[in-house]
Amino acid sequence: MSQPADIDIARAARLAPIEEIGAKLGVPSEALTPFGRDKAKLSAAFTSGLRDRRDGALVLVTAINPTPAGEGKTTTTVGLGDALNRIGKRTAICLREPSLGPCFGMKGGAAGGGRSQVAPMEDINLHFTGDFHAITSAHNLLSALIDNHIHWGNALGIDPRRVTWRRVMDMNDRALRHVVTSLGGAANGFPAESGFDITVASEVMAALCLSDDLADLQRRLGDIVIGQTRDRRPVTARDLKADGAMTVLLAQAMQPNLVQTLENNPAFVHGGPFANIAHGCNSVIATRTALKLADYVVTEAGFGADLGAEKFFDIKCRKAGLHPAAAVIVATVRALKMNGGVAKADLGAENVAALTQGCANLGRHIENVRQFGVPAVVAINRFHTDTDAELDALRAFAASHGTEAMVCEHWAKGSEGAEALARKVAALVEGGGAQFSPLYDDDLPLWDKIETVARRIYRADRVSADNRIRDQLKAWEDQGHGRLPVCMAKTQYSFSADPARLGAPTGFALPVREVRLAAGAGFVVAICGDIMTMPGLPRVPAAEAIGLDGQGLIQGLF
Repeated sequence: MSQPADIDIARAARLAPIEEIGAKLGVPSEALTPFGRDKAKLSAAFTSGLRDRRDGALVLVTAINPTPAGEGKTTTTVGLGDALNRIGKRTAICLREPSLGPCFGMKGGAAGGGRSQVAPMEDINLHFTGDFHAITSAHNLLSALIDNHIHWGNALGIDPRRVTWRRVMDMNDRALRHVVTSLGGAANGFPAESGFDITVASEVMAALCLSDDLADLQRRLGDIVIGQTRDRRPVTARDLKADGAMTVLLAQAMQPNLVQTLENNPAFVHGGPFANIAHGCNSVIATRTALKLADYVVTEAGFGADLGAEKFFDIKCRKAGLHPAAAVIVATVRALKMNGGVAKADLGAENVAALTQGCANLGRHIENVRQFGVPAVVAINRFHTDTDAELDALRAFAASHGTEAMVCEHWAKGSEGAEALARKVAALVEGGGAQFSPLYDDDLPLWDKIETVARRIYRADRVSADNRIRDQLKAWEDQGHGRLPVCMAKTQYSFSADPARLGAPTGFALPVREVRLAAGAGFVVAICGDIMTMPGLPRVPAAEAIGLDGQGLIQGLF
């Protein structure tokens, strides 16, 4: 018997009016700007008025390295949030907004799955409240202002060869990675090499997600470095007088979005940087708002703990002054067997030996989270093909690494299926064992920060990069950017830069081929291996199966 599709489960749920969801957190209806019946934005006046309240406990959900077998990190985040509410803990969840690129590409949406989803699922996965469109427009406004400034005399002396600011769009399109602009004659400007990134890789997205309020956002936007003059002086968005107009475009997008789970519990879905090419966390303002309104806040960071959790701890928590109380590491029997060498087609058969071998990936993530002083529990997202022997082996492995693994069935059962996990998380939080600390100090040189992440998190033997990259990092330090954290852009599939090296690889060098300064966001990006900031579509994109049925309902979205 086939399982019901996520979209059908979401469509059958009875959603409460968004005012009722807000009331569960003490949000008055006048503080909400509704987008229809079941989603709304919180006003800036309301969120700014919460600053003196006590914070609740922050719980991070992270995972092993993703595989085509599936892990279910967002589903577990939703299930855990519902389960904590089930056991009497006033809980809100904080998620990122999905990008249209993966929705129509390979990964699909990011609203959870089964009985553990946020809703309305179609809206969240498609245009939602328009935040991504606002970010795209603000980013490309700056692009247009750069070209326009050069066209009308270039008073700032911008060197067209050294403009580093690209354009963005929220769709996978490999044909736009490298382009030439302004062709067609003098009326169209000066031809220049450029390209597009996906919106979730935009520095504007990162700046919005790390800003405290609109004033902080405008400061960050003004700090964006768009290129250099001929004598190598940096030029900023503030120099171009672009920061004010960009902030205007982002004023509503800065307000957190409130929706609900299928069990009618509050969820903030706001911001959406990818973790393999950006910092992979929802917005600071949404997380802080949730912490002021709830006793527990469950949030996620993108992909595996080597990417999302590291950036959550070293970038978001460092810059926002957050102190996570516990972490959940999501794993599946299927994914660990794939890490142990089993092909996707054979994952349904019991294979304890392959599972045990693949558990090395989980073990490394447990060790990594522990480096930050945050107590962790493993959530086994159970599939119907998992056997008792496999589950026993996985629990035994976790125990051998000093943590507990809880079997969870939230996909099929909702909060009931994650109740044991919720009780374990509550015990970790109330035990007060967290002693959070970032991995490296602010004063460490930029190159040393890159090496620290590569060696301690990825277990690389060394970092390889040519002299121009080291020289560029030194130049940024001389310009006053040396205290910034680093944001590693790397494949999500492996601890190494090679997506085919599953498990827990050793004996490799991490190749850094490019570094980018994101002065507005407040970090330096190190691009490793073949990672792309504009993904391409797969051979068979999900878009081919998406459409409307005879009743006008969306089909094929997942």
